[in-house]
Order: sequence, then C-alpha cells, then structure tokens
Amino acid sequence: MNEETCACGGDLVDVSLSIGDKLPEMELAVYDTKNDALTKIKTKDLLGKWVIYFFYPADFTFVCPTELEEMADMYEEFKKEGAEVLSVSTDTVYAHKAWHDSSVAIKKIQYPMVADPDGSLSMLFGTYIADGGDSGLSLRGSFIVDPEGVLKTMEINDNAIGRSGKELLRKLRAAKFVAEHGGNVCPASWEPGEVTLKPGIELVGKI
Repeated sequence: MNEETCACGGDLVDVSLSIGDKLPEMELAVYDTKNDALTKIKTKDLLGKWVIYFFYPADFTFVCPTELEEMADMYEEFKKEGAEVLSVSTDTVYAHKAWHDSSVAIKKIQYPMVADPDGSLSMLFGTYIADGGDSGLSLRGSFIVDPEGVLKTMEINDNAIGRSGKELLRKLRAAKFVAEHGGNVCPASWEPGEVTLKPGIELVGKI
C-alpha cells in the first residue's frame, strides 16, 4: 500500500491496496436488499468467506444495471463457491434503496449494496475518481478477497467498458483451486476439471 490515508468506517487506513495485502477492519454501510433494511457489515465478520467487491460508478445509470443484473442472475453460483458479493458505489444507502425499489433489473439483487458516499472504500481499492467530470465516482472495479481477508485478484475498467460476470466467476474458481491445491497454478482460461500446472512439472492432470 502507498502512504496516503483515507477514512473507512471512521478509521484512517493506508491506500491503495495491492495484491497480497490484507484488508483493514472496516464497518461498511449497506442496503440489505433481502430484508429491505439499512444496516452495516463489519469486514471481520466476512472472514471465512471469499468476498467479491464489485465497484460501479453510480445508481440510476445505463451500463451499471446491466452488470448488476448479471451479477444478480449469477449470485447463487457465487454463493455455491462460498463467496459473498458486495456491490459498491459512492451513492448513499438511501439511493441504493430507491434504485432497488424502482428498477426492474436492480430489484433482482439479493446481495448487499455497499454505500461509499465519502469515497473512502473506493480510495482504498484504487477506483476513486478524484478529478474531471466524473469526480467523486468510482471506476468499474472487481476484486476477489480470500477467506483470510487477502486481496487475490483485481480488475479496473474505464467506466465505458462493462465487465463479464462469467469471467469473474472463473477467476474466483481459479483462486479457490490455487488456495486448495498448494503448489498448483492455473493456466490461461482455466476452468474447473481442466489440466493445471505445477512449477517444474509441465502438467498436473485434470482435477
């Protein structure tokens, strides 16, 4: 992490995260879509699960609902892998609720919608836009954090470029495989059941 700091859940933390960094303990404001409630989640309570942090620019926009709806349609597949999905934007929990109440696509969402109105979480993950016409928004960022709270993958896109939920699920499965099979690594476009590699040995076999 670099030497800048931001306030996440009231505490100052280093920004931004790099692969292999452990997330600091934070309390996140969320709209709980399942229970129609405004509440909070502590990151320490997510330990033991894989967590997908899915940053997007803003509620009530155009590309964002296509991505969030896709993640909603795939949510059960992520849960089968032992993962929780957290969508994040710099909107408030009240905006999240209003969007969920009014949009057919967003109404499908059953995962928590994290509010980051001060941009601190976006700063921590390196997605915050500080200057220009989109100042105060987040870039499209996808991050996979392991059950120990360690950042394993990161993808940040220009806001005009939508992401693939299927590719994010593939990355999660690859990260899980590597964590569960010490010393093995996954080649390009690896899918479960395909051959893997081990340094010093060309192919390990289908697992």
